[in-house]
Amino acid sequence: MLSISVIAVVFGVIFLAELPDKTALAGLMLGTRYRASYVFVGVAAAFVVHVALAIAAGSLLTLLPHRWVQGVVGILFLGGAAILLLSKGDDEEEVKAPADQSFWKVSGAGFMLILVAEFGDLTQIMTANLAARYDDPVSVAIGAVLGLWAVAALGIFGGRLLMKRVPLSLITKAAAAVMIVLAALSLYEAASGAALL
Repeated sequence: MLSISVIAVVFGVIFLAELPDKTALAGLMLGTRYRASYVFVGVAAAFVVHVALAIAAGSLLTLLPHRWVQGVVGILFLGGAAILLLSKGDDEEEVKAPADQSFWKVSGAGFMLILVAEFGDLTQIMTANLAARYDDPVSVAIGAVLGLWAVAALGIFGGRLLMKRVPLSLITKAAAAVMIVLAALSLYEAASGAALL
């Protein structure tokens, strides 16, 4: 059964974590050069692949004892928060433009860009963590995919406008704060589970 609260939490965490990511900027760049809908289809398909891999990894984590999983998840959330707070964020990725404007070329370029750039990325690791934390792979997958698609849509269709209105540093700090809260909850569950044994 789907959990709206898990979908909402996962959406928020993944959305905030992905906003300052350089692939959102790469999507913006492709969206300004090519038909935005073509770019979005390719990017959206690549994010589905990444979420599926992350959910599989998170589901494997649930086979471990619960308090161990919560401890590992808590530490990984703290690491994710540290990465967000310590990253410079000024290194832009070079995007190779497709030679023609056909649907398959443009969406293929978007798909390959995200597939390569996001593999093992922070949001993929966070999705695996959330899948392990909530043990509800379908709800986590829906929340993660929707969060990633929302960022992609913002980047491709209206990224310039958003970046003018909301400072990237504020988005990064908000994402890190959410991850710290989730880390604290996971570590508390791990510690209280250990105390009960």
